[in-house]
Amino acid sequence: MALETAGAGAEALCDGDAVKHVTASGLDELEEVLKELRGVDGLKEKSRGVFYRGSRAFLHFHEDPSGFYADVRIDADFERMRVTTKAERKRLLSVVRAAARG
Repeated sequence: MALETAGAGAEALCDGDAVKHVTASGLDELEEVLKELRGVDGLKEKSRGVFYRGSRAFLHFHEDPSGFYADVRIDADFERMRVTTKAERKRLLSVVRAAARG
């Protein structure tokens, strides 16, 4: 699924629904997965919770009342993944590690 974005600090549109970028307190809740992401070869955290692969944005987070989400660049487009539960975060890490290798 391709996503439209309106720039840093703005809301992103996914299937027509606006989702806010994650807050500082949300990032605090995601700190465990952020630590894991910081250890993935080829990723650089440009600002807290915003990761680049080379010169391109690769991963960032959103939140809404239903939970946390990560937008991950797979091939040319970002794909949104729910990352609220431990299982969802584990899946995110697997996807990110595979994409970083490939």
